Amino acid sequence: MEIVTDAAHGGRWTSLHAGAREWLWRREGTGREHVSPGDAFVDAGGLEECVPTVRGTPDHGDAWSRAWTSEGDGTESVRCERFSLTRTVGSAHEGARVDYVLAADPGFRFVWAAHALLDLSERATLHLPESADTRLYPSANGPWTEGSWPAPRGARLDRFGPDDGTAVGAVVDASRACVHDDEDRLAFSLEADGQPLSIAVWRNLGGFPVTGPYRSTGVEPMLGRVFDLAETGPGDAARVPASGELRWRLTVSADCTC
Repeated sequence: MEIVTDAAHGGRWTSLHAGAREWLWRREGTGREHVSPGDAFVDAGGLEECVPTVRGTPDHGDAWSRAWTSEGDGTESVRCERFSLTRTVGSAHEGARVDYVLAADPGFRFVWAAHALLDLSERATLHLPESADTRLYPSANGPWTEGSWPAPRGARLDRFGPDDGTAVGAVVDASRACVHDDEDRLAFSLEADGQPLSIAVWRNLGGFPVTGPYRSTGVEPMLGRVFDLAETGPGDAARVPASGELRWRLTVSADCTC
């Protein structure tokens, strides 16, 4: 498995290649290379490091619009106003291991998402723990309702299917997700001691944005349980411990045991 990142333009993963398959969906010609901190989010696809929030302010977080620094041996870092984030990509059994360190004042609260937009066929399915608690966001910018995976409030989210003009999101209480796309498999697994873990799902089948909608399908390991840090309740956000550093690990592989 090969991961390619673009440190100069937000640290975005531009390629996740396994076998003969490219997993990441990308949008060309977006002007992403010209953004600065404070700009409106520019969706170029790939995998974004969204921190300290996904929705809200700043939209998709504070790291995507900043240049990262390459430190060698697969390590890259970014410094933002209230925190710094370091990421090290290494190999793992049948895949890749990505280790993160966020440094900030003790007690700093945040949401992080590996905002992975995947290039999936209409036949692709998503496998998460049956009956897992799920927060359904039935519109691109609206509030959530409570339910259970895979069909909270009747919205079947484990099948991507053909474009139907809808765009819904969800946050599922789970630490591992498996994607099946015909014979191809991709698994995400997240580890972080004492922190809230979840998998976010973005199923945009041509329903977003209002002007010029397109298809984009996301499977996003998260620290936290909501998209917007401003909407967090007790236990909904990650918190930096007294040491001033929080560590977590994301494993990406073809070992789908979900």
